Amino acid sequence: MRVLLIGANGYIGRFVADRLLADPAVQLTALGRGDDADVRFDLATGSPGALTRFLDAVHPGVVINCAGATRGGARELTRHNTVAVATICEALRRSGCGARLVQIGCGSEYGPSQPGSSTAEDAVPRPGGPYGVSKLAATELVLGSGLDAVVLRVFSPVGPGTPAGSPLGRLAEAMRRAMQSGDGELKLGGLGAQRDFVDVRDVARAVHAASLSAAQGVINIGSGRAVRLRDAAGLLARVAGYGGALNELDGLPHPGPVHATHTAHGTHLRATIGHPRAETDHHPTAASPAVFPYPDGCGAWQQADVRTARDRLGWRPRINLEESLADIWMEAACRI
Repeated sequence: MRVLLIGANGYIGRFVADRLLADPAVQLTALGRGDDADVRFDLATGSPGALTRFLDAVHPGVVINCAGATRGGARELTRHNTVAVATICEALRRSGCGARLVQIGCGSEYGPSQPGSSTAEDAVPRPGGPYGVSKLAATELVLGSGLDAVVLRVFSPVGPGTPAGSPLGRLAEAMRRAMQSGDGELKLGGLGAQRDFVDVRDVARAVHAASLSAAQGVINIGSGRAVRLRDAAGLLARVAGYGGALNELDGLPHPGPVHATHTAHGTHLRATIGHPRAETDHHPTAASPAVFPYPDGCGAWQQADVRTARDRLGWRPRINLEESLADIWMEAACRI
């Protein structure tokens, strides 16, 4: 099976590439903007015609799109998450290869949900920020393309390679600094949000399964269980061997990754798990500065209903959160 993987150098794409390379039945070609891609092509600026000519030459049976942007303004997110997918869909429609498309979507497309509920694929999407809007637009393009296509809505991926600027990456970095400085207290803000964490290696397994299946439409990929960030922090402290106190702060006046406060008793670290939204999304007043604990526009709760993945892909998550956090900590601990 010839597979064209777009975005092989991204967080999810790297593990998808590893998974596909381990399958002797797969002949993999990587397309991307980096020098190490088999074929260099920028989906945000390249034409559908140029991509069509490449598809006709390579003739893949499956195209997997893991490319996209998670940060930036609305214009940048639209270019990399929506326009790029429009280019892929149009190129596949023009091409004679007849390839199946596996698009990586995200749980942010759903937006906020009712605490205690599980979000199924038939839920009405109401994204709470430009990232979710750009990804939802991409999903709609795929679903309306007439192609043999499936969209995997990945909830909150974690595990090795977790970006240092992500919520759990920031938490691990704050804990590393506290241990390095010998601080017996770690003050954290924004731990109330509950998210459905799924290991990135399990995500790669789901992508592999979707490539081989005939499933179409939208399929959720998550653990099926929401975990409070406060509990994740306690679990991370346990795997890291951090014996200090974890004290939660509410309403920190200056959101950011880590803030140091120097007192007569030493240096205390304050960490905010998320980061503030862009000014276009929210206009906080000077009297009540805002802190956004988890920058995905999904509010306080998100939990996936993953029955469709089980029934149509034969997929279930295998790696628990403790193992994922241990891998995040291993990388943070080795960071200089």
